[in-house]
Amino acid sequence: MTPPLPTADNIEALARTAIAGLPPAFRDPLREVVLKVEEFAAPEVLDGLGIASPYGLLGLYSGISINHKSVWQTPRSPDMILLYRRPILDFWARGSESLARIIRHVVIHEAGHHFGFSDADMAAIERDGG
Repeated sequence: MTPPLPTADNIEALARTAIAGLPPAFRDPLREVVLKVEEFAAPEVLDGLGIASPYGLLGLYSGISINHKSVWQTPRSPDMILLYRRPILDFWARGSESLARIIRHVVIHEAGHHFGFSDADMAAIERDGG
């Protein structure tokens, strides 16, 4: 008998563990960011990003990065890190990494957008071992 697949609550718990393990300079500002787990990204999100498959997006940062915020702005919605459960589980099933490691990578990547890092910035940091 195969064990049940991790639930949204399991994914969220692993994501919160990943955030708790970050240095305070990164962890503390993330307290204001909502963490949400959904099955898949909405079709309009995928279309807007040019992603054809609903399995092609593991996570997303939604909000205004810290480097673009102003005290004069009224936010329309809270800053949010979204994790997409089914694509994450599919990625996990096809590889050899632990689910916790995959979720940590996705959370850190999306948190990087909160701090104003681009995908290219984060790729360079990972390449350089930072």
